[in-house]
Amino acid sequence: MFIARQMGFLLTRQSRDVADQAQVEYWLATEDGPVRLLLTGEQLSFYLPLRDKERALELFRQHHLHGRLRTTTLNTFQQEPVLACCFPTLSAYHRAVELLHLHQLTIYESDLRFADVCLMQRFITAGMRFSGHFRQRAGYREVKLTELEPAEVTPHFRVLSLDVECAMDGELYSVALLLREPDGREISTVIMVGTAEPSDMNIEWVNNEYSLLLALERWLLRHDPDIIIGWNVVNFDFRLLLRRAEFHKYPLRWGRGQSLMRWRPSRLDDQQGQLILPGRMVIDGIDALKSATFRFDRFGLEYVAQELLGRGKAIHDPDDRIAEISRLFHHDKPALAHYNLEDCRLVIEIFDKCHLLSFLCLRSQLTGLELDRYGGSVAAFTNLYIPRLHQAGFVAPNLPHGAIATSPGGYVMNSLPGFYHDVLVLDFKSLYPSIIRTFHIDPLALVHGLQEPETDTIPGYVGGRFSRKHHILPGLIAHLWQAREQAKTEHDQPRSQAIKILMNAFYGVMGSVGCRFFDPRLASGITMRGHWIMQESRIFIESHGYTVIYGDTDSIFVWLKNRVSAEKAQQMGKELVQKINLWWKEKLQQEFQLESCLELQFERHYHRFLMPTLRGTELGSKKRYAGLCHENGEDKLIFKGMETVRSDWTELAKQFQTGLYERIFQEQDPREFIRDTIEKTQRGELDECLVYRKRLRRKLNDYDKTQPPHVKAARLADEIRRQRGLPPRYQHKGWIEYVITTQGPEPVAYQQHPLDYQHYIDKQLKPVADAILPHIHLQFDQIVNTQLSLF
Repeated sequence: MFIARQMGFLLTRQSRDVADQAQVEYWLATEDGPVRLLLTGEQLSFYLPLRDKERALELFRQHHLHGRLRTTTLNTFQQEPVLACCFPTLSAYHRAVELLHLHQLTIYESDLRFADVCLMQRFITAGMRFSGHFRQRAGYREVKLTELEPAEVTPHFRVLSLDVECAMDGELYSVALLLREPDGREISTVIMVGTAEPSDMNIEWVNNEYSLLLALERWLLRHDPDIIIGWNVVNFDFRLLLRRAEFHKYPLRWGRGQSLMRWRPSRLDDQQGQLILPGRMVIDGIDALKSATFRFDRFGLEYVAQELLGRGKAIHDPDDRIAEISRLFHHDKPALAHYNLEDCRLVIEIFDKCHLLSFLCLRSQLTGLELDRYGGSVAAFTNLYIPRLHQAGFVAPNLPHGAIATSPGGYVMNSLPGFYHDVLVLDFKSLYPSIIRTFHIDPLALVHGLQEPETDTIPGYVGGRFSRKHHILPGLIAHLWQAREQAKTEHDQPRSQAIKILMNAFYGVMGSVGCRFFDPRLASGITMRGHWIMQESRIFIESHGYTVIYGDTDSIFVWLKNRVSAEKAQQMGKELVQKINLWWKEKLQQEFQLESCLELQFERHYHRFLMPTLRGTELGSKKRYAGLCHENGEDKLIFKGMETVRSDWTELAKQFQTGLYERIFQEQDPREFIRDTIEKTQRGELDECLVYRKRLRRKLNDYDKTQPPHVKAARLADEIRRQRGLPPRYQHKGWIEYVITTQGPEPVAYQQHPLDYQHYIDKQLKPVADAILPHIHLQFDQIVNTQLSLF
């Protein structure tokens, strides 16, 4: 039967050889359920310089490779014409690639995945419209495609939150499942090994681990989720399930159409890998949060749930948690089921709270990246750029070999340290994307610009010149810019955030040696132009009687000198940005005949502002400051790069800094607060705030030359654990919580000696105070000595 023009959202993609031709399989989520699209008859092709035609044909004849060379209108960036080398199967394609590489012939675009290329050629990212001949299969429709084109699709997924509980050795105890239907209805169950016990929950009891795997497979196939979410769900839960299935010699056919679930190890890290589950997408909550630029001091489920939802797990210590899970399994299985299912609930509520699925879908729709592709800036750029590059008559270059990234970073001005009244922050809106749009920083524009008369091009840096007529990236960014403005108008935060991340990534990929379009003239054309813009803006501002005390990448800090009201400061800020924007518009038109896309905005007014010095010097610091502003009807302290926003300082330092700065910024005497904090510290009233938390970035045995405190604490912790018959916890990186005692650093879980309170006064309180007290003519040591002289 023929199906005409339906729409769906892409879940997974694969390609394989079937009956002497390449076949691409796309699984879609549609309004009418899952669809398996089959695309056949497509030719796989890479590109070969025309000059190597005869040599390639001879090699193909010698090795019995039956491809064909097709004439194209495409050229390399070096203006060489190319042929398309076309093959009907993946095996023949890969043999040809290996053969030409072996004989050192240069070829282009041979490293692109075929399933991706078929989408790129059609300008498809995630949503698509399709037609074709279909057959009804068990649980899905299979469509042999006749037509495939891009479409805007808003998917409605069946989402499953999954969590596994197990013994110390990995043997499965239970699996909790919480399914949310597209209409919001929920279905939950826990599959538990054991004999049935009374419970108010839906528990499916099974006899053993093998039966649990069978029951889980039946449940998945019956309820058929599109998306499976969890916490470390790929590298823990699913990897564990695969290992236990392997132990039982039972292949897991949990993909759609009962396709096999597989694990593809990473070539770079044996602890990481990729889960292959055709027709279903597995999304890890930790990676999804990081991809959406959420930042937490730690990403454990307990910590993130407490921060976002105000609740978390009932068992906080990992050792206690493992022991408690084992105890519950043996003595109170219904309680374990409740605990297990609550983890699923926490994960799905975190996804809801942060709009993670909406964000990932929009990012996929914008870039063509899979939903579970969490980095992928280079891949996103490639997906968007190459089809447009072909339209412009060029093939993409190969990855650079031996290239070194040499472009400078963002411009950071030398600061003028001091304690100020009334500082304005002016911020260039999306500075790097604005530079790309204004100055046509673009791979194609560079290729054409180097061929065109110099007087007709836009000058760049380190020898770069850019075409005024031929470019791709400025138009792409202009389209995204407009879409983001619409999203902001509609208060669509996930879409706005997805577009912002994508636009800001364009500079990074062109400055990365891992990108095929890397060229120092591109990256430098952006960053060095940014330096010039910041420097020229500073000159303009200071010519109007203000003082610029600091600048960082796209932000300028302007001291008004005279004390003014909040209303007056805002008015002055807005008037100043209007003048600067007009000035840039006239300047760029006059000097370059370019239309300015630069837009400076008034961001914030600080009533009081501290730009500290570098410790032990008179030099101003960079990327470190603090200020008091008034926002949403209340005073707000903002710290940048200071102790209160750094995870390697104790809670004592963070609380002390906040309290101290609040008092000083509001012109209160801080001495009593300082003395009171010292007294409470010495009396032990703040002991819970004295914990350091630091990451072990290497394996513990690799710390052979240095013994920093956190390493000493980790080694002591593992030694005590061995003595108690427990497995080591810190041998393979991770986080350690420790305190400083009279005998040095000790792990919090195994503290044996009294706390060294003088250490915390000298190393946590004093540095915080010394950054600001001199500006109000006070000294920490003098305040402490005055206190001591009273006793």
